[in-house]
Amino acid sequence: MNTLRYFEFGSMKSVVLLLARFLLVFLFLKFGIPKLLGFSGTVGYMASLNVPFPTLATGVAVLMEVFVSGLILLGFYTRPLALALAIFTLGTAIIGHPYWTMTGDKVMPNTINFYKNISIIGGLLVLMVTGPGKISLDKR
Repeated sequence: MNTLRYFEFGSMKSVVLLLARFLLVFLFLKFGIPKLLGFSGTVGYMASLNVPFPTLATGVAVLMEVFVSGLILLGFYTRPLALALAIFTLGTAIIGHPYWTMTGDKVMPNTINFYKNISIIGGLLVLMVTGPGKISLDKR
């Protein structure tokens, strides 16, 4: 049992949680910032996919991927925002990667991306439970 104490990370726990927050939101920021900077192009792309209310959908995507992710990275209202981002990610998995409706070459990449989203949701739920750690605005 004493060997398990090494996995509590001691003073490094907050650094690990900061790294975890960064890694969880990196994907959202990487793809969300171009959506923000090219908002009208993203609206056009959403419309081409027959997404209902493409301007609203783009606005929600930018809000979640850029602003909510940025706040999670900073550790601000981490627990409720991690839950909100998890719900958003579930929606994007279902709407954006419906592999069960596809055939041919589209099935495998969409299956992979669907389950990657499910894995990200798991990480966000763990963050919701653990909180952001000491290196965060929540702890100030």
